[in-house]
Amino acid sequence: MLELRRLALICEFARRGSIAATAESLGYSPSAVSQQLVALERETGTALIDRTARSAELTDAGRRLVVHAERILSMVEEAESDLSAHAGTPSGRVVLTAFATAAVAFAPALARSLRRHTQLTLRMRQSRSGRGLREVQSGEVDIALVDDWYGRAGRGNESVRVFPLLRDPLVLVVPRKHRLADPEVPLDLRELRDEPWMATPDGEPSRLAVDRLFVDVGGTKPTPWEFEGLGTILSLVAKGIGIAAVPALALGAGVRGLAVRQFPGDPVGREVHAVARASSVHRPSVSVTLRAIHVAARLIAADLDPVRLAER
Repeated sequence: MLELRRLALICEFARRGSIAATAESLGYSPSAVSQQLVALERETGTALIDRTARSAELTDAGRRLVVHAERILSMVEEAESDLSAHAGTPSGRVVLTAFATAAVAFAPALARSLRRHTQLTLRMRQSRSGRGLREVQSGEVDIALVDDWYGRAGRGNESVRVFPLLRDPLVLVVPRKHRLADPEVPLDLRELRDEPWMATPDGEPSRLAVDRLFVDVGGTKPTPWEFEGLGTILSLVAKGIGIAAVPALALGAGVRGLAVRQFPGDPVGREVHAVARASSVHRPSVSVTLRAIHVAARLIAADLDPVRLAER
């Protein structure tokens, strides 16, 4: 009889591509992962991993087993969801991960909404942009709040469900005493290139979006000072050190001393989605959490209204 825990492990190995990465993802030691894979080979009676001195990869049999394992694990979760659905009462722990600004924005509303379900506990984690979908697929988390700058979230993946929540546009933030803090002063991106810009490091999704702003108007990109973390950038803007373009959700950090301006036309932005495994969405604990997320999203979207942003 094949152990479900080992089937989940070989699926994670298929996603991560190495024993070391699998161990880091699951919180095991590399030797423990290797031992479990060897045990799975004994259970199946065939070689699943092709090992060399420096690497390990799935054999043809290993790849076939992963296909079966993913289907088996999905069916097990569907069975658990079905039994839970008939029980009716949301219970147990739901693990939710979110990129940093979404975690700050959604956490208060979710805590208020879910605390009436006394048998349910919520564990909310923060993850780097781009990791949430993989964590849902691997079973590390039940739901992920993901940001999607290019319309690719969950595309072609039948194992997950994607729930659109809101659009998060880039906005211009300047110090309160900056000339552009006056809403009557028109914004011209071509004239902003010489301003002291600050941005996240090259390659970060929000930085790529800032670069696209200038490409869209045919202008050369500014060369900003780079800082990790949108909260750091906002605090520097508030101190009068420069200006920045940030996703509007980042303003939930509550930094004072900022003026917010909307970019003209249809500005660059990101879509925010909730993602969950298709096999788990009917489980009461996951279902009620998804409903709470949708309610929170409507409240947050109202705060992202251009008029409200201008009043900050």
